[in-house]
Amino acid sequence: MVLVCSAAAQEPCTLEPIGAANVAAVRDGRTLLLDDGRELRLAGIETGDDNSALQALVAGKLLRLERLGPDQDRYGRLVAFAFVGNEPTSVQQALLEQGQARVSARIGGKACAATLLRAERAARTAKRGLWADPNFAPLSADNLPGLAAVRGRFALVEGKVLSVRESGATIYVNFGRRWTRDFTVTILRRQARSFAAAGIEPKSLDGRRIRVRGWVERRGGPIIAVEAPEQIELLN
Repeated sequence: MVLVCSAAAQEPCTLEPIGAANVAAVRDGRTLLLDDGRELRLAGIETGDDNSALQALVAGKLLRLERLGPDQDRYGRLVAFAFVGNEPTSVQQALLEQGQARVSARIGGKACAATLLRAERAARTAKRGLWADPNFAPLSADNLPGLAAVRGRFALVEGKVLSVRESGATIYVNFGRRWTRDFTVTILRRQARSFAAAGIEPKSLDGRRIRVRGWVERRGGPIIAVEAPEQIELLN
């Protein structure tokens, strides 16, 4: 059986039920211990270590579990969307609406990503939760000290694309003239067709303002390796 959660009517976010379980404990901002001994990692979001918001939503509750992609990560943890009782809104969406989470780099489906991104955007605009802290705002692609400070961490980065270049198997979306210093986004050339099908044609990003989410690494300058179209939002 396949259920449908809230999303754009023309393209629903379709999830597959995988059972239910009671919450035994809240481990961190997105990890739960279930009463059957399994550990649940909430799919689709990134949070800090503060688990108070999640505790308030799910402590001692029966969760309905539904998956979008693989239901286990490489550590053997269950990965799923969680719904309290018969609630139509996922725990993930509720955390995003409260401003207590950010949408992760990979969701696995355009419609499901759109639902979560809308919730995140509304909380950010209203400065709810973590978004009330200016230090939590998306980083400017020109903020090189700020990007250096979040190396190895998940971040949102915004800026105007200066150029798009291809070299070998990689497409480079450049935000500055010097790759050894400036921020860059990379996309594997073999993934370009899937990005275009999702409305993110890499070459068309030249001159556009975009928001990118992912893990900031350093290869010369700061870089985010983008693997899924939902990691890029068009801002103009």
